[in-house]
Amino acid sequence: MTPIVSIIMGSTSDLPVMEKAAKFLNEMQVPFEMNALSAHRTPREVEEFARTASERGLKVIIAGAGMAAALPGVIAAATIVPVIGVPIKGMLDGLDALFSINQMPPGIPVATVGVNGALNAAILAVEMLALSDKNIAEKVMAYKEGLKDKIVKANEELAAITYDYKC
Repeated sequence: MTPIVSIIMGSTSDLPVMEKAAKFLNEMQVPFEMNALSAHRTPREVEEFARTASERGLKVIIAGAGMAAALPGVIAAATIVPVIGVPIKGMLDGLDALFSINQMPPGIPVATVGVNGALNAAILAVEMLALSDKNIAEKVMAYKEGLKDKIVKANEELAAITYDYKC
């Protein structure tokens, strides 16, 4: 199996957030890899990873980082593979990471999800893949249909709750 999505995090302390992406990709049966790379501590390795991402068959990269959050931008600067940045909550409730990832210079785009939004990053990655893969598209549509079903069930449960003045 060859990975088509890569989950990268600045350190393994980001795993509790980033594993949400891994679990979703696994549920969707999308082959992925998962590594820790630091833009500041392992810059050569990050450059090599980004430079070879396309030739290794990667279609989307999900990169999580906190604080200065340089990792997604550094990767995006050295590859044509789309990068989805996940700001990790750390200092300043993750706003520092959000701004760092979101405010990229022209020519170096990074799609950015909300703070600790690894699940949304994985969903976005799978939606990108679904554009050219009917099997993945069907799985994403089923997932989204399941989201609707959760709300329908929640409303049924709310309707069963009684209060003296509830109409």
